[in-house]
Amino acid sequence: MTRQGAETLKETLNYLKGEKRHKIVATIEEARAHGDLSENAEYHAAKEEQGMNEARVKDIEDKLARAHIIDPATITAEKIVFGATVELIDLEEGTEITYQIVGVDEADIEAGKISITSPIARALIGKEEGDIAVVLAPGGEREYEIQSVEYV
Repeated sequence: MTRQGAETLKETLNYLKGEKRHKIVATIEEARAHGDLSENAEYHAAKEEQGMNEARVKDIEDKLARAHIIDPATITAEKIVFGATVELIDLEEGTEITYQIVGVDEADIEAGKISITSPIARALIGKEEGDIAVVLAPGGEREYEIQSVEYV
């Protein structure tokens, strides 16, 4: 995972362990005040939310503990590897697209971050500027010309 992705996960973890936990506890206390817990839907919903929050906390803690964190700015490679920011031209449509290849948990297509396991990233890995990458997408083959490769 990239350094930025790890920071984002740490921020999420702090939110879940702090503010979110406090909100859930307050909701549980309020629901408890309504009386009989066996038929109290608000109480059961809050307890379920608490369980999901704690599961998410454990998941993020596990991912951070096992992560190999990479700072793309320290990479000096000609070929495309994890962390690369790649400018492409879609040869079919003639449009330019820029993607950064990141870890699975960081992927956000709207922000231009694609997972290392995505078809586009798999087609790009090992290529360099000027190469043509053929992507086997669900809608058929797509060809992209690699305009530039940066590590920022």
